[in-house]
Amino acid sequence: KAMERRDFIKMTGAAAAAAAATGIAGGCASKVKNSGNSKAGSAGDNGMAGGGMTYRTDPKFGEKVSVLGYGCMRWQMTKDENGKDIIDQESVNELVDYALARGVNYFDFYLLHSQTKSLFEKYKKLHAYEHAFELKKEGKVKHVGFSFHDTADVLDEMLNEYPEIEVVQIQLNYIDFEDPAVQARLCYEVCRKHNKPVIVMEPVKGGKLADIPEQGKAIFDALHGGSPASYAIRYAADFDGVFMVLSGMSDMAQMNDNLSFMKDFKPLSHEERRAIAEVCDVIRATHTIPCTACRYCTDGCPEHILIPDLFSCLNAKQLCLDWNSDCYYEVYTENHGKASDCIGCGKCEHSCPQHLPIRELLKEVAKTFEGGEAE
Repeated sequence: KAMERRDFIKMTGAAAAAAAATGIAGGCASKVKNSGNSKAGSAGDNGMAGGGMTYRTDPKFGEKVSVLGYGCMRWQMTKDENGKDIIDQESVNELVDYALARGVNYFDFYLLHSQTKSLFEKYKKLHAYEHAFELKKEGKVKHVGFSFHDTADVLDEMLNEYPEIEVVQIQLNYIDFEDPAVQARLCYEVCRKHNKPVIVMEPVKGGKLADIPEQGKAIFDALHGGSPASYAIRYAADFDGVFMVLSGMSDMAQMNDNLSFMKDFKPLSHEERRAIAEVCDVIRATHTIPCTACRYCTDGCPEHILIPDLFSCLNAKQLCLDWNSDCYYEVYTENHGKASDCIGCGKCEHSCPQHLPIRELLKEVAKTFEGGEAE
């Protein structure tokens, strides 16, 4: 059933309001009725790799989707009168108009955004889950799920409390799989326990697994099987119960690379899995900060420190001995706080999906680039 623009905006706006400005993300995909793994037709003459795409049909609800999805961060943002980041509603309206003009009138998968223990409690108080389930009853949403950034026991609690949830989006990649903070393996196992289909986010860990140390690249190059990103994405797509992997493709070259190995998906061989284990050891030996640059930490920082950018500078300095890092550190701190400006309030650590010890890491950044450390 078609929806009027007013109803569509009311629906999406009400959902966002119910999430107390945290936002509820959704997506729309073409509905395909036939089942089983298959490939779609040519991508066309727009410069993209042709040859089709591998599809998967989830047996739980019969949706057939491309195993490769397009990962995006959030709606466009702007500043309010106090300088706080807020959703740019005018830009959102333009996106809604664009979608409606091209026939989009419902969400296939409607995800409550970035759930943690504290946000879950907030969502419950605001009846956000009940609101999403009502949208499903009205036909505006086909399937309700959430994206998740917390421990496996919290995920288990949420799925026990809301068994109606149909799909879970988790962070899963070969570096985080056994990470004690991210708990990717444990979260995946909880999803399997509850028989919930999985959407994977951060398969390339914010681009970190596409730009690995030279020693790691040499390991993959010896296989003659593709780019470092290809092994990361195929790793995530190779798990039972995973029906889509989201890749944040930033340009046409990245899209073409992703399409080249996902249009005809092949599971990893034993040799490729051994290579990935070796690359894990190489990356861990570099002691880089595993920040994914989600930027949740910067929103509430009273000193306006661009934490992900400063971490990136330190990673580049330690990993590549990059003299340019000092230059970029000055760029990022010219009109924003320096690492030494950190007052230790801890707001950043409460909002970090990776559970990084940001305050201690900022001391290391300050020592490296300023010759001192945060107070």
